[in-house]
Amino acid sequence: MDPYTHEKANVAILAINQTLFIVAAVTVMTLSGVVGKWLSPDPALATLPIAIMMFGTVLTTLPASLFMKRVGRRRGFITGAGFGGVGGGLLSFVAIGVESFWLFCLGSLLLGLYQSFAMYYRFAAADVASPAFRSRAISLVLAGGVAAAFLGPWNASATQWIASVPSGGPYLMIALLALLAIALLSQLKVPASGEPKPGEPSRPMTAIAAQPRFQVALVAAAIGYAVMMLLMAATPLAMRDKGLGVEQVTFIMQWHVLAMFVPSFFTGSLIARAGIGAILFAGCLLLVATVVAATHGSTLTHFWLALVLLGISWNFLFIGGSILLSTVHTEAERGKVQGINDLVIFSLVALGTLLSGSLLYYLGWEMLNLTMLAPITVLGFAILWLWLSANFMSARVDNP
Repeated sequence: MDPYTHEKANVAILAINQTLFIVAAVTVMTLSGVVGKWLSPDPALATLPIAIMMFGTVLTTLPASLFMKRVGRRRGFITGAGFGGVGGGLLSFVAIGVESFWLFCLGSLLLGLYQSFAMYYRFAAADVASPAFRSRAISLVLAGGVAAAFLGPWNASATQWIASVPSGGPYLMIALLALLAIALLSQLKVPASGEPKPGEPSRPMTAIAAQPRFQVALVAAAIGYAVMMLLMAATPLAMRDKGLGVEQVTFIMQWHVLAMFVPSFFTGSLIARAGIGAILFAGCLLLVATVVAATHGSTLTHFWLALVLLGISWNFLFIGGSILLSTVHTEAERGKVQGINDLVIFSLVALGTLLSGSLLYYLGWEMLNLTMLAPITVLGFAILWLWLSANFMSARVDNP
C-alpha cells in the first residue's frame, strides 16, 4: 500500500471512530438526564450523571495524553474504548437494570474516560497525515460527527429495545459500538513520526506556553467549546420556557449537531486557502452573530438560526485551534501539550455545563446570550493580536 493510500485508510478509521464516539456522547446528552431523574433520590440530581461524565473527562484528559505518549496512539485508543466505552456502557446498562443511581453515575464517569481518549482522534489525524494533508485530515475526522447527528438521537430514542431494562438499550448499544471501535483501531497504522521516541529533548511547559500561538490556540478552542456547550445545554430549557414543544427541541438540536460537523468537510480546505487567522476570526464573528440572533426573538426560526451559527462557529474555532496547536510542539512534547490543552478546554466545558441551568434561571435566555459577549470579546482581541503579528495571516500547519 503506498503512503498516500495508507494515510487515507488511517484517517478513515479515525473518522469512523469519531462517529461511534459522538453517538455515545449524543446519547448521554439526550438521555442521561431523563434516566438520572428516574433513578435519583432527589430530582435536583437529575443531570448529575452528565456532569460526572464531563468531570471524568477533565480528570483523565492529561493522563490519557501522557499514557499515549508512552504506549502509542493505537494502544491508548483501544484502552479508552475498552475501559471507557465498553465498560461505561455495560455498567450504565446494569445500573438501569438494578435501578442504582450511583452505579449509573459510575458508568457515566467511565464514559468520561472514553471521551478523554476519543478527543485525541483529531490530533492522531495530524500524526498519520502528511503536512499537505494535515488540516484536511483533522477536518475529515471531525466530520465523523455528521452521521452521529442522525444516529445519536436514533439510539437515544431506542429506549424499548430491551423491554426488561427500559432505557437501558441505548447504553448497551454504546458498549457494542465501542467493541466495533476497538476492532477498527486494531488496524490503525501510526507512522514512526507519530509514535513516542524515548530520550527526545523536550522543552518545559512554561516555555511552550509562552508562545503566542499556543495561547491563542488554547483560548480559541476553549472559549469556543465552552460557550457552545453552555448555550447548547441551556437551549432545550429556554425553548420549553418559550412554549416550544419537545419535537421542536429535537429538530433544533439535530440541526445544531449538523452545523457543528458538516463544515468539517471544507474547513481544512478553507484554512489551507485563507490561513488559520482568517478562520478563527470568522468563528469569533459567528459567535457574535449567534448572540444577535438569540436576542432578537424567541420563535423557532430565531432558535434555529442561533444554534446553526453556534455550531459553525464551534467548528471553525475548534478545528482552527487544534491545527494551530499542532504547530507549537515537537513529537516529544506532544503528550503534555495536547494534554494540558484539552484539560483546560474540558475544565471550562464542565464549568459551562454545570452553570448553564442556573444562569438561564437567574438571567433569562436573552441576557444569558448577552453575557457571552464578554468571553467572545476576549477571544476576538486574542485572535487580532496574533493575526497582526508576522506571518499569522497565512499560517499553515506545514509552516509553523
